[in-house]
Amino acid sequence: MPREVQRRLADAFTYFVLAFGGAFVLVPLLWMISTSLKGRDQLYVYPPQWIPSPVRWENYVEVWTTLPFARFFLNSLFITILATVAEVASVAVVAYGFARFNFRGRHFLFMLMLSTMMLPSVIGMIPTFLIWRELGRLDTFTPLTAPAWFAWGPASVFMLRQFLLSLPRDFEDAAVLDGAGPLQVLRHVVLPMVRPALLVIALLAFQGNWTNFMAPLIYLNTPDKFPVTLGLKFLETSLGPGSEAPMWNLMMVVSLLVALPILVLYALAQRAFIEGIRLGGTKG
Repeated sequence: MPREVQRRLADAFTYFVLAFGGAFVLVPLLWMISTSLKGRDQLYVYPPQWIPSPVRWENYVEVWTTLPFARFFLNSLFITILATVAEVASVAVVAYGFARFNFRGRHFLFMLMLSTMMLPSVIGMIPTFLIWRELGRLDTFTPLTAPAWFAWGPASVFMLRQFLLSLPRDFEDAAVLDGAGPLQVLRHVVLPMVRPALLVIALLAFQGNWTNFMAPLIYLNTPDKFPVTLGLKFLETSLGPGSEAPMWNLMMVVSLLVALPILVLYALAQRAFIEGIRLGGTKG
């Protein structure tokens, strides 16, 4: 068999395996969409129907108008945007300091920061809770957003520091000669050069804060302050009280709306995200 034919057959087999794997991974998402468009009388039909008949777009209207999901969504949006901006800003400052400034104990502090990645997060839950309780900030958004201002992502600091170490200092030295200070150099010279890495950090921070469940569960008590992750559990209880069968169609609507921002962000920033991962993994 000619080598060109063998190559084409190998490529076709590879594409087939990738397409089959992608379709298999998408099955839960497709079932979620299908269930979200069904009426209650179609939820327990056997054999299951993939295509609802009739399609109930009213489920989405009902979730937004009769359930407190809109409030949960806005809470999550506020918490996530504030924490993401804070994390990107603080990580940029800390990584720039470790990469460009020579000070006593720099390597020790950097290794100490990285060592915190080996500590299980459950170790700090009780001490952190006691601190916020003494500060009187329980049942507020402060414990969910304030730590982001202190570069609470050591992996992000490490990635951005390695990225910065690979960049030439010529532009920074030229800016210093022109009279720019450290913050001006960081803002106008360094940050534009590390934009792909910052985008990766921002996307990962957004995902981590948007899907955070444990922290809201610990610090929030008022339903009006719940984010979507905690509100999803609240709605699961309220949509199926007692022995009544859960309203899975509305639950799938809520689940789909919770996942939608992450899917949209990754779809829009896919190329830049992959570029940032590639550069962060090959430089430094």
